[in-house]
Amino acid sequence: MARSLKKGPWIDAHLLKKIDAMNLARDRKVVKTWSRRSTITPEMVGHTLAVYNGRKFIPVYITENMVGHKLGEFSPTRQFKGHSSKVEKVAKVAGAPGGPGAPGGPSGAAGGGAGGGAPAGKQG
Repeated sequence: MARSLKKGPWIDAHLLKKIDAMNLARDRKVVKTWSRRSTITPEMVGHTLAVYNGRKFIPVYITENMVGHKLGEFSPTRQFKGHSSKVEKVAKVAGAPGGPGAPGGPSGAAGGGAGGGAPAGKQG
């Protein structure tokens, strides 16, 4: 759920103090932070913040499009490995004994079965 607009954005005080000090000194160094909950403000634009994802620090360069979002949105905590492809599924099913297309299975000529090889509960 989003934060109330009348309260304003949440930024950790220690992070805001570091950003303000860097803006006054015109410094552009990487700042490590654990504050994933902080909202990105216009003062942060142009800085690089290293946001902790639970294992390592992910460098995030702040642009104008990121203002209003949280820092944690740009430092993923989980790695998506991907879904298996359809080709792998077909190869796995075709190679399985008793599966569709396998010789001598329940839907084959030698196997009898319940008519047409449809699994129980999936008929008609």
